Amino acid sequence: MAFVAYSASITALLPFNRIFSGGMGKKWNRLSPGYSARLRAGPSALSRTSSFSSAAAGKAGGAPPLPQLSEADKTLPIYTWPHKKKPRVCILGGGFGGLYTALRLESLLWPEDKKPQVLLVDQSERFVFKPMLYELLSGEVDEWEIAPRFSELLANTGVEFLQDRVKLLHPFDHWGMNGHKQSSCGGTVLLESGLLIEYDWLVLALGAEAKLDVVPGALEFALPFSTLEDACRVDEKLKTLERTKFGKDSFIRVAVVGCGYSGVELAATISERLQDRGIVQAINVESTICPTAPTGNREAALKVLSSRKVQLLLGYFVRCIQRVSDVEASGDATVIREGKDIAKQNSEKYVLELQPAEKGLESQNLEADLVLWTVGSKPLLPELEPCDKPHELPLNARGQAETDETLRVKGHPRIFALGDSASLRDSTGKLLPATAQVAFQQADFASWNLWAAINHRPLLPFRFQNLGEMMTLGRNDAAISPSFVDGLTLEGPIGHAARKLAYLIRLPTEEHRFKVGLSWFAKSAVDSVALLQSTLTKVLSGT
Repeated sequence: MAFVAYSASITALLPFNRIFSGGMGKKWNRLSPGYSARLRAGPSALSRTSSFSSAAAGKAGGAPPLPQLSEADKTLPIYTWPHKKKPRVCILGGGFGGLYTALRLESLLWPEDKKPQVLLVDQSERFVFKPMLYELLSGEVDEWEIAPRFSELLANTGVEFLQDRVKLLHPFDHWGMNGHKQSSCGGTVLLESGLLIEYDWLVLALGAEAKLDVVPGALEFALPFSTLEDACRVDEKLKTLERTKFGKDSFIRVAVVGCGYSGVELAATISERLQDRGIVQAINVESTICPTAPTGNREAALKVLSSRKVQLLLGYFVRCIQRVSDVEASGDATVIREGKDIAKQNSEKYVLELQPAEKGLESQNLEADLVLWTVGSKPLLPELEPCDKPHELPLNARGQAETDETLRVKGHPRIFALGDSASLRDSTGKLLPATAQVAFQQADFASWNLWAAINHRPLLPFRFQNLGEMMTLGRNDAAISPSFVDGLTLEGPIGHAARKLAYLIRLPTEEHRFKVGLSWFAKSAVDSVALLQSTLTKVLSGT
């Protein structure tokens, strides 16, 4: 996971510090599926209209007429913005990129008539601090601490929140790079509830979802681990297995597909939770774990996985996943059994067929009670309305929007994209990774560039500053390799404390940081007292 430190967050904002020097500086703080549109308490309301030609008409004489809604769309409910004259900014996605952009916009100093109205749309009612989902499995954090409701985070801001899914996107600014000067509407967004949103400026920060359709059986039998719902589902499955296997000789078998950061963090967390009651097997197509990670992080992870007897199956890829009962019904005798016929004890067992990715290895089959999938993801950019070629957003092969260096979508001056929704390269031409660290920094630049665009000021080119990498390895273990000190890796309890502090500082708002900080301090105090009591008991019993 991305290493985020307080001093580094200030460094990432140096361009803004220079711009807002001289007394203008201000402290920078700051999808469950459903069709119903839920608005946070505020002045916005829904209204019906037979036409929106007045909103779509061009301001300047001679400007090309903008597309009109179809007859069916003319009866759609349209979101009513509180002010008719102030800029309208619609942010799609409430992850790191979307929420933090909204909060940054709120914290900037604006001319009274230029301060935009901001609407944040997300399919979930909660923001999720994804790098700490693993702590839900270990019981180290509570759900409210890393997944607060948007209504709570935005309560003291002017940002409106709408819970809904994005269905169609219809931008109007492709009529030319000067489209923002020729029209009063940048485009429309249609939500699954049927609500239509007209915007002046759009931010695409929809994130990504797990890609399970690449291997037969993965979609049906494997569980992803990228959302709060995923984490809760995995936790419930583990609790069920722990109950059903309690007091029995059979082990709980967990297969983790993928040994990138997510896979290794999952394997370390679950192996610590199960201890001697389970066997965790991690599968990776590469010949090592975390191939792109700093050497210190990789070595620390290997040491922890080895101490917890995690079985690493490196150089293999998963060909398919099947239920054990389905394999037996088909008469497949190639399945390798370990011990007695477990299938009769529990029909919810799965077989993973592994094929070697390197020479010298043989194919094999694994049985597992739980299969976790951490390989691959796909962006959640919405499908566009059927229209002519010039209307389409420029997407790369992965479905990410191609952007220029200011994070604006190419050919669409009113649309910004960041996080998993954006395809942006660094100074060496390499695609930026889809990490929380990148999204954090992009939110700062996107908010400033929106301010600059609205106020007719120069936009800043995004420059990613790699601050290092960190990963959790259990309740009291982690590894951190900061980029500003070559060869340094903080691991064990020190790395764990540094990681939690870094993420505490990066929580969305001051109020939420304060509440979570108090909660973590109280938990730490209780744990310390319990440890002291345990130590004294052992000492006294030994004398």
